[in-house]
Amino acid sequence: MPQIKVRGIALEQLCGGSKELIDELVKVVGCPRDYFELEYIESVAIRDGLIENAYPFIEVAWFDRGLEVQDKVADIITRFAHKIGVQNLDIAFVCFEGRKYYENGKHFG
Repeated sequence: MPQIKVRGIALEQLCGGSKELIDELVKVVGCPRDYFELEYIESVAIRDGLIENAYPFIEVAWFDRGLEVQDKVADIITRFAHKIGVQNLDIAFVCFEGRKYYENGKHFG
């Protein structure tokens, strides 16, 4: 159920290599392909009253899989970003707690 939320990258760029991105992540994370959610979030940055493009930022929200897997996922995402023309980006990992995550009214822990 990893949710990959992307801001500051054009939708067309993101779609371009998204299949290959998920292909790689499935192997490293070890969960089914349909558990992954790649979400494009349209955003605009406002600095000093001026509209600017948002800085590329990717948030991965998931259940903790340990630092080794997290590092591999960060590397895969970074290489993907470089491949689609995004040279600089930030990636943040947000970990869900089973007792605070509910699906259809039932918590996971």
